[in-house]
Amino acid sequence: MRLNPTVPVSSLGLIGGYAAARFTGRRELGGVVLAATGAWCAREWSQQGPVVTAGLLGTYLGAFGASHPLAKKIGAWPSVVAVAAATAGVAYVATRES
Repeated sequence: MRLNPTVPVSSLGLIGGYAAARFTGRRELGGVVLAATGAWCAREWSQQGPVVTAGLLGTYLGAFGASHPLAKKIGAWPSVVAVAAATAGVAYVATRES
């Protein structure tokens, strides 16, 4: 069974986007990392059809949005890691080969 490369890349985009913003103090740099990774993943997901693409892109962006209120409850890094793991799980299920 082959792991779709978007599984780790989507998670790394969320983690890398936060890290870029956090360590540089430039939120827009984090946004660039997040957007570039999301665009690459969406291009890869598009090979599986528009429904899968929309669902996974929605998950990716939803995870980004959910990390903000979650961070107020559990902390920034734990929040980012949690939503990245959830995104990886969803991407794995949606892209696995039967």
